[in-house]
Amino acid sequence: MKFRNRLQDEINVIPLVDIVLVILIIFMITAPLMTTGLEVDLPKTKDSPVTQKEKKPLRITITHSGEIKVSGETVTLEQLSRWLYEARRNQLVEEIQIEADRRALYDTVAKVLSEVRRAGFTQVGLLTQPDR
Repeated sequence: MKFRNRLQDEINVIPLVDIVLVILIIFMITAPLMTTGLEVDLPKTKDSPVTQKEKKPLRITITHSGEIKVSGETVTLEQLSRWLYEARRNQLVEEIQIEADRRALYDTVAKVLSEVRRAGFTQVGLLTQPDR
């Protein structure tokens, strides 16, 4: 006597592979969309990477077109100066990191650095990419 309704003793992995491939494709499509930020082409140096500290440093970005951005918001040099004085007076920030595109005008970078120093910040860093 043969039983037709026997349990299958092997695992069918084809549906599992299909699901994994679909999930992989979804992640491949959405991963580039999740990276937000400014397009800044940093200069390359052989310096060591920056280590993180307790208080998060303020990052000032200078784009290749000369725009100055603080936390993603475009500001003028005068607005930056006022904000830096307030941040220093209220001890909101201890360290400043300047992220300047390598095609940015030296004049703009020097003016931003000058405003940071005039506001009284002594811990100032210029961000670069590691040279490989």
